[in-house]
Amino acid sequence: MTTRSQRVFGEVIAAFLVAFLALVHLPAAAGAQPYAVYLDVAADNDDGETAGGFSTTMTTDREELGAALDVVRAAGVAPERYGTLARQYWLTVGAENAGIDLAEWEPARGLEANLETVDKVYVNYLRLFNSHDGFWWTGMAGLAGMSFAAGFWDLDEVGGVLGVPGVHEVGAGVGGAMSGVPWELAAGMPRDVRLLAAAGPTLTRPDVDWYLHRLLIMQRNIFMDMVPMHEAYLAGGVPAVRELAAGGAYDSYALEAWEMLDEGSPDGRSEALLRMASREQNQIIADQWDVTAAGRGDIGRVLTYITTVGGAPDIPGASTLGEFRPLSVRADVNGQPTVLHTPLPAFNWADRVPRWEYIEQDLVPAFRSLVRDRPTEAPSYLNVGFRQRAEQNRILVRLPVFAGQMSSGWAVSPG
Repeated sequence: MTTRSQRVFGEVIAAFLVAFLALVHLPAAAGAQPYAVYLDVAADNDDGETAGGFSTTMTTDREELGAALDVVRAAGVAPERYGTLARQYWLTVGAENAGIDLAEWEPARGLEANLETVDKVYVNYLRLFNSHDGFWWTGMAGLAGMSFAAGFWDLDEVGGVLGVPGVHEVGAGVGGAMSGVPWELAAGMPRDVRLLAAAGPTLTRPDVDWYLHRLLIMQRNIFMDMVPMHEAYLAGGVPAVRELAAGGAYDSYALEAWEMLDEGSPDGRSEALLRMASREQNQIIADQWDVTAAGRGDIGRVLTYITTVGGAPDIPGASTLGEFRPLSVRADVNGQPTVLHTPLPAFNWADRVPRWEYIEQDLVPAFRSLVRDRPTEAPSYLNVGFRQRAEQNRILVRLPVFAGQMSSGWAVSPG
């Protein structure tokens, strides 16, 4: 038999085996060509907005996906034809290892139904960090997630009375502080601050539920994008990531990050950390932040700015967002140049450019310093119980200090 005949024969056998798997495991609705169930499948849930995997028509059974993947690989099928299958398989591996049921992970069900999964996402990032000494991004995501998850818990327990002690307090505090400064300076405040002072005290529970839904979608989207790469690398190294990239899931920028991580050098892993953070924020959820900030009239800007005001990632050496870029306003008051210094951040986390500047210039360097320069110190932050550490970040615990920061720290001086 010639080489070409062998290849054709192999493809026929592979087609038969995949068809057999589809007929055994999938519903009859798969149709007369079950091979198509696994090949050339479009990802209709690429952004993670609904339950299930990348394709809501494809199974999320790990064994079935793994068996199908083995068959198409053996047949020499081009990776771009089974790209969604490969992503779906590694996603199910990651979800299973995290103890997450993809069929139940539905952002539209709201916070209460997803609260346990919120925790599991970040616990899993820390698990991945501790499974490989080069998984710096997952460690940073896990630590940053401690304060993020704490905010979810606060909102869940506050229930319908959000103003105790959350958003209303912040809006009223900022509004009260602004009322004590010269009108020329108050008029020069950025739109987000003026919206917070005016609309913050009037926000309703449906407003916050809408925002939480948006955050839940973004959390799911990041998990779906980043975790399959990490699971594939753990199982098959760089070749497994290359297969995902060849299938269309990841670009050369992401693939190069894995090659740098695989080198094992501190510089390579530092660059991999930065690139993965960039992919997360500048490619995966950038559009979703844009939609969120523009949503629900002015409410999107108010709630995203509140997130910015309260932003305090639990990473040693990292600044709060207000410390990183504090807001100062200048104006002529009674003919004299005057400046107002505030404890507020001078940007909104939802805006692409300043969000990335903070991550690139502050957050990534702080975490890199921890794991690269102080490795003996890192376990005290990264090996602790997630729930225990996150509890310390709750605004219910930090409220006295936080409220004081928002109502004090305002100073008018000659400018």
